[in-house]
Amino acid sequence: MVNMRDSESPYEAQMEEPLGRVSILSYGSGHMLNDITSSCWFTYLLVFLTDVGLSPGDAAAVMLSGQLADGFTTIFAGELIDRFGHFKLWHAGGSILVAISFSSVFGSCVPCKLMGTSSSTLETVGYSTFAAIFNVGWAVTQVAHMSMVNCMTSNPSSRVSLVSCRNAFTMVANLSLYGIALLMFTLLRSVSVLVQYRWIAYVSISLGSCFVVIFLVGTKEPGSIQHSTDQNLSRISWAYWFKRVLYYQVALVYTLTRLVTNVSQAFLAFYVINDLEMPQSSKALIPAIIYVCSLIVSVILQETRWSSWRLKLYFSAGAVLWILSGLGIVLLPSRLHNVMYAISIIIGAANALMTVSTM
Repeated sequence: MVNMRDSESPYEAQMEEPLGRVSILSYGSGHMLNDITSSCWFTYLLVFLTDVGLSPGDAAAVMLSGQLADGFTTIFAGELIDRFGHFKLWHAGGSILVAISFSSVFGSCVPCKLMGTSSSTLETVGYSTFAAIFNVGWAVTQVAHMSMVNCMTSNPSSRVSLVSCRNAFTMVANLSLYGIALLMFTLLRSVSVLVQYRWIAYVSISLGSCFVVIFLVGTKEPGSIQHSTDQNLSRISWAYWFKRVLYYQVALVYTLTRLVTNVSQAFLAFYVINDLEMPQSSKALIPAIIYVCSLIVSVILQETRWSSWRLKLYFSAGAVLWILSGLGIVLLPSRLHNVMYAISIIIGAANALMTVSTM
């Protein structure tokens, strides 16, 4: 009898070998810069831009320009990386764009300095340009990093370990940002709020860039994916999904869930400072509490045996908790602003219930 492993090529045999711990850790660190800047983007960008002097509408336009650039780049980045390969090169290029442009987004208006004027239109265009560049680099880095998993190994356990390690570093990045923010708000009380935000951005970029270097040095460039030649396997056309009602149902539920979590993250800093008149440190503490509670609930949910009715039950529970939290936020008077810490615990649990059950 012929041993199937004897017929494997050396490349296939190597791909089936489990990855070492160093390789897994170095890979997981590769998205640290993206994660920490993304968290800073959604939590503090709108507050920073309005403090700079932009109107709420102009600040929203800056963020929208970045999100549109992210959406379009993600579509094309996957095709380009799949066609030309060189994952680490794409990752390095995207990381450079992220570091340079993000420091400019939270810096002063570069076009205003070059042209010697500071009109609101020029400021909006200037910040929007760097916001778009940041999201282009962010999308390229993300796609390059995520697509490496299947090319680094064909060992199922190693693939799970790579993804788990990446998620672990995402948690580290988010908590690191809020730790940095709390430190800056505490140590730099004597300087302006704009300087505090800039130091948060600069320290976050520096920390994330260190992990990018670790990734580039410690991770070996993988080969291309070996496409299956099995003639019995047929590829489903992309048009097939547009004929399925379930496709639209899942897309709608997930989109609305992301809308809830992203909007709450983006506008919560406004609320605790402008409406509740809480101290600056609350802009770091409240998001951190939400994230930690969400993390704890997510870990608990990992042990759940899922079924269709449980998915619906947990999602509904999360939605109800969010409705109650929303009512609490609307009705909460500023003199009872400390209650917001308790509400943030409920928000964290609601985010986890809704996000996990939709994924």
